[in-house]
Amino acid sequence: MELLKKCILDKIYIDNNSLNSIISSFEIKKIKKGDFFLESGKICRKMAFIESGYLRMYDIVEGKEITFWIGSSGKFITSLSSFIFKSENYWNIQALTDCTLCVISRDNHFSICKQQPKWLEFDNLLLAHSFALLERSMFAQLHTTAKQRFESLLNDEPTLFNNVPLQYIASMLGITPESLSRLRKNWTQSIS
Repeated sequence: MELLKKCILDKIYIDNNSLNSIISSFEIKKIKKGDFFLESGKICRKMAFIESGYLRMYDIVEGKEITFWIGSSGKFITSLSSFIFKSENYWNIQALTDCTLCVISRDNHFSICKQQPKWLEFDNLLLAHSFALLERSMFAQLHTTAKQRFESLLNDEPTLFNNVPLQYIASMLGITPESLSRLRKNWTQSIS
């Protein structure tokens, strides 16, 4: 759970006792490629920090899988509205690779929020980051070209392209796999 500790320490100042108390509320869970962390239609009762591996959030629309987001090492993943409000979850969260996760239950999360003010501070930053990510994604879909979205993702998450099937990346970018292949080919030619 060293990566989780580092993630928390990078965002807030916290003493060791408080940090260890928070970390002790998480449990390590390993899931295999293809396994689900969460399925749509259920209530989300857990949140995960990704120690290693890749998970994708997706939904099926008119028989077609649409990838909303791909989580990688060092990131948190959950169905936020379902986790907070105990509502029905919209998303499937599935492992694209074997994954090691640090998982906290909803009950432990809210218990720590009451006991550890620093966790509440960190949680507020996570929420703000989630909203900013959603805003950025919506803006990009409306106001940027496929090439700009590709280059931005390549700059922000270069390892995705070596570890995640391209059809999922294409779906997340809102383009066809063929368009992504052309963009990658043109980008590769431009740097050689």
